[in-house]
Amino acid sequence: MVALDLLGRRWSLRILWCLREHQHKSSRALQQECGISSPNVLMSRLKELREAGVVILEDGKGYALTDLGLKLMKAMGPLAEWADEWARQTGRADLACYGRS
Repeated sequence: MVALDLLGRRWSLRILWCLREHQHKSSRALQQECGISSPNVLMSRLKELREAGVVILEDGKGYALTDLGLKLMKAMGPLAEWADEWARQTGRADLACYGRS
């Protein structure tokens, strides 16, 4: 339940998705890529994700997934595959994105 609470917070999954490519990103880059209009919300989510041990802030590099965060994204793979299948079956193939990355 703790994991679902963390991941269910607005923007949390989007932030993790933006960090999935193993690249460091600044808060400004994350805000722009994720489409988060409020810097306060972004910083709050990043703080929560850091406290959970799935995101790290490295001096001079920016934010990135930790090993635990990478494992979380791997664990989310089957759910993302299901979501893509659901999107195709319901006529919303435009929403399918996991297979494109």
